[in-house]
Amino acid sequence: MKEELKNIITKLERNNQKEIVNLITNVYSDEENEKIASQIERINIEKVMSLYNNATIIPFVDQSKIEHIKYTDLSSLKEEEFRAYKDLGEKIIKSNKYAVITMAGGQGTRLGHKGPKGTFKINTVNGEKYLFEVIVNSLQKANNKYGVVIPWYVMTSEDNNDQTISFLEEHNYFGYSKDKVKFFKQGQVPMVKTDGNIVVDKNKLIKEASDGNGSIYKSIKRSGLLEQMKADSIEWIFVGGVDNILLRIVDPVMVGLTIKENNMIASKTVAKRNPEEKAGVFCKLNGVPKVIEYTELPKAMAEEVDENGKLRYGDINILSHLFNINALEKLAEIDLPYHTAFKKSDYLNENGEVVEVSEPNAYKFESYIFDGFSFFDNMSILRVKREDEFAPIKNATGSDSPETAVALYDEYNKKYNK
Repeated sequence: MKEELKNIITKLERNNQKEIVNLITNVYSDEENEKIASQIERINIEKVMSLYNNATIIPFVDQSKIEHIKYTDLSSLKEEEFRAYKDLGEKIIKSNKYAVITMAGGQGTRLGHKGPKGTFKINTVNGEKYLFEVIVNSLQKANNKYGVVIPWYVMTSEDNNDQTISFLEEHNYFGYSKDKVKFFKQGQVPMVKTDGNIVVDKNKLIKEASDGNGSIYKSIKRSGLLEQMKADSIEWIFVGGVDNILLRIVDPVMVGLTIKENNMIASKTVAKRNPEEKAGVFCKLNGVPKVIEYTELPKAMAEEVDENGKLRYGDINILSHLFNINALEKLAEIDLPYHTAFKKSDYLNENGEVVEVSEPNAYKFESYIFDGFSFFDNMSILRVKREDEFAPIKNATGSDSPETAVALYDEYNKKYNK
């Protein structure tokens, strides 16, 4: 046995990976061992096992440290305020200092769609459109309005990167300037079964799953695109998801507000429908910005209203964020906390047999983009109307489905003749 493989086995044994060790020593061919050894060499097994050891620990939230976070209601802005923010933001955009990142690493599985979620097609009042096409349309409108071509960065995953690039090339990027479109992949972390053994997939390699949208910070630096942004004098970067078809990805008011408030990050929100709505809300925890899950907010606080009768903790995260380039640079050096999801995962047992499961049996580890907000003293919050900027497509039917999202999209476009 080669010395390198012996070292890998020692590393695995030290971390109680008995199943993989048995596969390597008793089941795999030399070629298969070479492939999994190459994979293991780049994986930080100790870090993965640390995540596993903490998988069932629920982070403590000191509810006495939760505070309201100030927000600006777009509909309540005075004309002079609106104009000042808009003018300041437009100056940034027209000066080619603005870029857009679309987080598109997911598949359309929950929609019954095979392929990257951005390749899902909807039927709107403006005709059939792919989700990627909706985004390009928004970018093109902004380019025509401001006389620029905004750089567009697409965060993919290992699972859908090649498909995404092929799809956009096949559709000629829906008319967008190809040289202004760049791709980068989000990170991955191995899944771990409840017994502590890292999942080996039927392809005889360790199963690595995308590690959440919080990996955007390190991924964009690792790809070299952060340095390219700096070289191109980009100062402000909008980050949004691929599945909100009313997402306003170029908003000078949001940019101007953030600059005026002397902040490095900002988010748009919509008002919570009622105290019972199951959605994370913005607040301050220990004096810094935080998105807190509805399960962590005491009932009394969830129902608390301000002097205007509005929910004090009523600003929902809609994945519409703005970052100064310096904020992205800072966050690229920070290890965000990981959250644990319990998932079903078929696996290869120690004898090389595929085991199919019907119940969750493994932990998936994800970091969230909003956990980066807590590394800043403050941020700008711009509350917008739900019917104007929030039409997500998450589920095949029911709420947040193509049917509900397209209805909102069509109503908005009819209202504003767009």
